[in-house]
Amino acid sequence: MILVTGANGNLGSATLAALHARDAPATGGSRTPNGELRRLDFDDPSGMNLAGVSTLVLISAGYAEDDQVIGRHAAVLDAAVRDGVRHVVYTSLTGAGEHLGFALAHRATERLVRACGLPWTVLRNGLYAELFGGLLMWADGGMESAFGDGALAAVARADLAEAAAVIAADPAPHSGRTYDLVGTPITAAHVADRLGVPHRTIGLAEYRRRLLSQVPELLPFQPPMLASIATGVRHGFLDSTGPDLADILGRPASDPLARAVSTAAATRPSAGG
Repeated sequence: MILVTGANGNLGSATLAALHARDAPATGGSRTPNGELRRLDFDDPSGMNLAGVSTLVLISAGYAEDDQVIGRHAAVLDAAVRDGVRHVVYTSLTGAGEHLGFALAHRATERLVRACGLPWTVLRNGLYAELFGGLLMWADGGMESAFGDGALAAVARADLAEAAAVIAADPAPHSGRTYDLVGTPITAAHVADRLGVPHRTIGLAEYRRRLLSQVPELLPFQPPMLASIATGVRHGFLDSTGPDLADILGRPASDPLARAVSTAAATRPSAGG
């Protein structure tokens, strides 16, 4: 049995759906399970049960400070060893993202995965095309961002989910491998051109100000993370490509620009308001 953690989240649910589409024996785990999902709360180590799981797809448990994220991952890996899991697939962060504000939790978890004693595969995921589109802002009939002219080798979330499903369904050939799953470079100007609007660059200080004043639901650690993405894209640290994703999928990766455009268009203010 394959178990996908975070199965109520976007990547986890998409990975589980991709496994089901391949007729792979798979279930999901979540701290708030529904339907067929198994309860799996990383903050309750004594209650974690991975009995009967052969392959664990560990979707990164972000949305917390680094120490909490790493502690959660350590707890589930301990449970995997205890309960006889035979392979761990971890969704990490692209190698180009070493400078990003959330990279250290991923790299620390990779160390834990490699040291746990179980066969493992690390999927270093590029940043989502959907995230890129969602970080673009609308103002005065045009588009604004702190990305400048920089490009991001963005990836469609569905492609990353499919890649994780391919590996999890037959993990043995991928044991001990680290894959860098990045896509085709796109820019904010590309998205704006596709939508027929101008793109204007704003400074990082203005971007931080807007995050803090206009997005009150952000947690304290999140604005620096988002600012690090803007800096990384703007200065060309996240535009490198590679063949791993297409090789795993057995087909070309999906067009990330289309996904970014769709997400950006969904946030566009209506003409009346």
